[in-house]
Amino acid sequence: MSPNTVPSSQVKCYMHQLLSGLEHCHSRHVLHRDIKGSNLLIDNEGTLKIADFGLASIFDPNHKHPMTSRVVTLWYRPPELLLGATDYSVGVDLWSAGCILGELLAGKPIMPGRTEVTTHLHAISSCLLFIISLLVGNSMNLSYSMYTFVRTETREMLGRL
Repeated sequence: MSPNTVPSSQVKCYMHQLLSGLEHCHSRHVLHRDIKGSNLLIDNEGTLKIADFGLASIFDPNHKHPMTSRVVTLWYRPPELLLGATDYSVGVDLWSAGCILGELLAGKPIMPGRTEVTTHLHAISSCLLFIISLLVGNSMNLSYSMYTFVRTETREMLGRL
């Protein structure tokens, strides 16, 4: 376990609270639209609270209206918002929650990027790695080779920008 990772029992507890909080918001037609670590408050007893509803929006799945794609902090922004979508729903908060889960398990952000392009490329390379690992099964050597290839290609593309 990395020194920055959280014990799995705590991860389960935090994620349960986060997803329960999001379910509470979503059932009342509220999208938070900026789920990230610094917007999650945890007290000494381990109680998690979702904070900072400054980018929140009301949504009605039966009467959709265009919304801005310039929401959600870059590292937690889902692919559809990176691509400029204006028609979205609870998935944007759930993607961010998934990024929080990955961050808690890895001990560091899983989709870092300084620009939309670098974040885009990181997300694409991560998705490609996942798809390739599904296609080749449990062959760790091939998956690692493909991972190395995808990471190298991503770095080369970034170097050309």
